[in-house]
Amino acid sequence: MSDTPGIELRWRRMLLGEAPALRRGRAVFKLLPSDPRCKLCNAPFRGIGSPLMRLIGKQPGKRNPRFCNYCERVAQKYPGGAEIELSLLFADVRGSTPLAERSSPTEFGRLISRFYDIATHVLIETDAIIEKLVGDEVVGLYFPGFAGPEHARQAILAAQRLIEDIEHGRPGDPFLPIGIGIHTGTAFAGIVGSRENYSDFTVLGSTVNVTARLASAARAGEVLISAAAGEASGLPLSDLEPRRLELKGHSEPVNVRVWRHRAAAPALQPG
Repeated sequence: MSDTPGIELRWRRMLLGEAPALRRGRAVFKLLPSDPRCKLCNAPFRGIGSPLMRLIGKQPGKRNPRFCNYCERVAQKYPGGAEIELSLLFADVRGSTPLAERSSPTEFGRLISRFYDIATHVLIETDAIIEKLVGDEVVGLYFPGFAGPEHARQAILAAQRLIEDIEHGRPGDPFLPIGIGIHTGTAFAGIVGSRENYSDFTVLGSTVNVTARLASAARAGEVLISAAAGEASGLPLSDLEPRRLELKGHSEPVNVRVWRHRAAAPALQPG
């Protein structure tokens, strides 16, 4: 008999940071000294508590090392998922095809590696789960259980830092134009794929598609913030340029605010 309702509940609790094992871990593991530790369950990654954590299989996770691999192990053990509200960040390199044509494969590889390196750092520091780094695109997922209730704010903060660090980094760094889309809504998050061959963690649904379309519509140096993400963030975005977009595959236009580097941007503080 299928345990789909039970698996869905397990996933929902995990993505909200409310799983009973996480609550128990917070109470017990905080007694073990040493930082850094998992931001979700307090498991120490260093110091005298770390050998015990390794013994029970806890270590920094692959999708964000600020969290332990407990959730990754649960995900693989219980294929499935749940619908949950989250914020998403899609960032990709503008004009990557002509850029590749003008560069040698090695030079282009270095540019994309720099994009990955900076994006990974920013996403990790803002408590995103890195869904994928592929081609010229990076996708970060901001779940309430990991990024906190201000997940939309965290996503917008990350987008601003990405533009600043990648396009306007250290003197002498090569210029790399990127566009970013930010959206908040409900999506399915879980393990999908073939049980026999290949499966992976991903997010699916209209919210994901809208975010991808926003990233594609963003010009170089722009962050397109959907009205839903802006409202959820609680940030004062009214001074930013409004734009109404017709997105391919969507019947209703999407209202966004446009943030640009050095534009009048909201003053954000890391959550």
